Amino acid sequence: MHKFLFTAIAVVFLGACSTAPQVNAPVDDKSVGATTGTTGGANTSGTAGSGVSGSNVAGGNPLRDPANILSKRSIYFDFDSFVVRDEFKPLVEAHARYLAANRSAHLTVQGNTDERGSREYNIALGQRRADAAKRMMTLYGAQDSQIETVSFGKEKPRNPGNDEAAYAENRRDDIVYAGE
Repeated sequence: MHKFLFTAIAVVFLGACSTAPQVNAPVDDKSVGATTGTTGGANTSGTAGSGVSGSNVAGGNPLRDPANILSKRSIYFDFDSFVVRDEFKPLVEAHARYLAANRSAHLTVQGNTDERGSREYNIALGQRRADAAKRMMTLYGAQDSQIETVSFGKEKPRNPGNDEAAYAENRRDDIVYAGE
């Protein structure tokens, strides 16, 4: 009986100490700061809170503040994959929260691939990559109507080289806001 009572009390105590993350918490464009890093020759981003912060840079526009995660516009993918890597999820979330807080904002997600594979295959893969980012943004609160997707396949490489470093830079989604 004592074991059961002790276990029940421990479960209640531990359950009361946990907190659930708020995925759809309201965020405005002046709320949370950002940090950045690099991986494998490609620019990457991550945040502790993955939110959006305002700035005095560029007239207070967080999209143009180099210290803000929103200035980071590329999501990189593994070879032959359209799964958003964990290190880019905070970036996608930050753009989604910006869209949720700014309903008049619109963007295009441009899917890209490296040069390996046929033109048709790469157009399809680029579209799946762009659609994956859009799906994730809508889960974080952006409206479907705020996001367009397009695939360029292998037609717009960022790096024209023919080695793994160049391929890694070309396997990406680019986020382009309307009016920029």
